[in-house]
Parts: sequence; structure tokens; C-alpha cells
Amino acid sequence: MNELIQKGKQAKEAALTLAQAKTKAKNQALSDLAMSLIANTDLILAANEKDLAQASENGVRDAMLDRLRLNKQRVADIAEGVRQVATLADPIGEVMHMWKNEAELTIGKQRVPLGVIGIIYESRPNVTVDAAVLCFKTGNATILRGGSEAFHSNLALVSVIRDSLTNSGFPADAVQIVENTSRETAQELMRLNRYLDVLIPRGSARLIQAVLETATVPVIETGTGNCHVYIDKDAQLEMATKIIVNAKASRPSVCNAAETLLIHEGVAADFLPSIIAKLRTEKVEVRGDKTVATIVSDVIPAVELDWETEYADYILAIKVVTSVDAAIAHINHYGTKHSEAIVTDNYFTSQKFLQQVDAAAVYVNASTRFTDGFEFGFGAEIGISTQKLHARGPMGLNELTSTKYIIYGEGQIRE
Repeated sequence: MNELIQKGKQAKEAALTLAQAKTKAKNQALSDLAMSLIANTDLILAANEKDLAQASENGVRDAMLDRLRLNKQRVADIAEGVRQVATLADPIGEVMHMWKNEAELTIGKQRVPLGVIGIIYESRPNVTVDAAVLCFKTGNATILRGGSEAFHSNLALVSVIRDSLTNSGFPADAVQIVENTSRETAQELMRLNRYLDVLIPRGSARLIQAVLETATVPVIETGTGNCHVYIDKDAQLEMATKIIVNAKASRPSVCNAAETLLIHEGVAADFLPSIIAKLRTEKVEVRGDKTVATIVSDVIPAVELDWETEYADYILAIKVVTSVDAAIAHINHYGTKHSEAIVTDNYFTSQKFLQQVDAAAVYVNASTRFTDGFEFGFGAEIGISTQKLHARGPMGLNELTSTKYIIYGEGQIRE
């Protein structure tokens, strides 16, 4: 039997069990898993070292290696995320509202699992655990297909998860991984309609576009992050410096990192020399428009492609704009509807920015780096949706549920 069909059948069976699982039992299983991850840290890190060594041999750049790298603290953070998911309210079975119709039927709308969720992702092994535990808590089975660059790390993590679930009395097949990382197998997974209820891609623009073009399974689109920070004429420049340095340089390989800095012309002359100097101390390469170049002459000239690019690297494009309206227009034209920020002390300007920028997360006086399920209090995230149907922004437990109507009658028939 085809490997994916077999995994699909096993996932369907596991999903039936998970859908009936009690919250207390699920939470205990997650608590046990968190301890198991810590106990198996050495095993996980040894597998990760294999992936890092292979990536280095293949010439993977430092910023992307950071996405792949695990250490004791990162494993501890992953385990803490699992613990947090265990403490969150279980949405399954919740009746969101109930009413009576003219026929005196009592009608309720109840949260239920989606069923079997496929996840196709790249590089970041923490996604393996985040996806598995969020799906598990919401009664969904999951089939994971990670990238070849994190192959050993993902196998080790899934092995720990499956063993822990079995020890907690749950079917190991609640979490499965596709070991064949070929493009053909990925495409087959995208068409596994008979067994998958939804498919979620996480990764590069190329991966997401490939899934959208190929999949026959319903897709929740997670977007690329061409994120912007706009420094308004009424901004506190010291605050602005801290925000843009954090948004760009704290971890440039992730999707919530800033890629373009927009600066109001009223503060450009004062702010540009200092912020560019500061960015360069963080090893950030700066590319600027003509106005930027007249103020700081040695920047690399920006071209049209720079405004469209998610660098995922130590590169930042800078543009001087005439107004908040020009900043909003630039963002809505070039942005990927992920995360956008304004730095300003003007309340009315901040409100215009919040209302007119089209993005899943819009910040006033804060770094875009906070767009993350863990930071939002979701324990972990399945991804950051940039679409507008069903889910938008960091997807936690509620976004992994569907609904059904439950109706109570007393013998009514429709006339």
C-alpha cells in the first residue's frame, strides 16, 4: 500500500479517538511530553548537529542556519510552549452560543476538530512540536512533512512525541511524519483529499505558492513576511532606534522580521545617519532610495526588487516618504499582509495607520517581532495566516477547530 495512503488511514483512525478524548487526559499527555522533550534533549541535539553539519557543507547562510539550530535553551523553550498549551482552555465541545427559532428548536453552535491536518514546512524543527501539540490539544491528527534540511531533527522530535503519546495511552499515529522529503511525495500529500481535511504550508514564498497551485486539499495560507516599520515625524527617535534594530537584527531569518524601513522626510536628516550606523554595528547591510543616499552617501542603491523582497537575512531597505499616507500606500502595495508597525506619538496618525494598513498584525510603538503564537499567549502556533478566511494572524487552538450545529427538539416537524 502507498505510504501516504497508509498514513492517511492511520491518521483518520487516530482522529476518531482524539475527538472523544477528555481535556484532562490530553493535558496530562502534554505535560508528560514536555518532560520527555527535556529528558531527551541530548538525543534531539545530536540529531540537530547532523542537520547543521550537512547544511554547512551545502553552503547554507548563517541566518538560515539559525532557523535550523537547536540548543538546550531552545529545547527548553519548546517544552515550555508544550506546557503552556496544556494550561490553555480546550475549545473542543464549547457551545459558542445557543438560541431558539420560531419552531421552538434549541440551536447551538459547537466547536469540533477539523479532523486530519497536513503540515508542509521548512527548516525550523520547533514547528514539528508546535504543530503536533496544537493539533493534539484540539483533537486533530496530523501528518507532518518537514524539509530535508531538518530531516534528522524532525525524526528525533517525532520519535519522542510518538513514544510519549503511547505512554500516555493515546495512539502514536495521532502524529506522523513523512520520511520521504521528495517533491513528488509533497505533491502527493497536497492531493490526499480522501484523508486530509486541511493542509497548512509554512515556509518560503516558493513553497507556499507551490502548495496553492498544486493542492486539491483545502489550504490555510500562511504568508511570507515582507514586514515594514514606519518612523513618523512625531516619533521618539530613541524608541524608534530600539524598535527597528530589534525588528531587523534580533532574528532576521524569521517571518516577523522587518525588511523595509520607511522614514518621514521631516526626521530623515536627523535620524538616518544614526540608525544606519547602529544597524551596521549589527552587521545589517543597508539599501536606500535616492533621498537616503543624499543623506548617507555610501548606502547601496535600492532597486524596485528591494521593496518586494523578504530577505530573511541581515539586509534592510530604507525609503524616505512624505507622509503617513505615502507610508500606508507603500505598505499596502508591497507588503505581504503579515506584520506592520508605526512609531509615533501622534494618536490620530497611529489610528489612521491601524485602520488603513491591510495586515494580519499592525503595531503602534512596538517591534513586529511579537507576531508569534507564544508571545500572543497561545502557547505555540501552527503558523501565521495572512489570508482572511477562517483564520488570520498567529493561529492557535481556536483556529484549528471547525463548528457544527447541534439542535434539540421535542418532536417538531417542518410544516
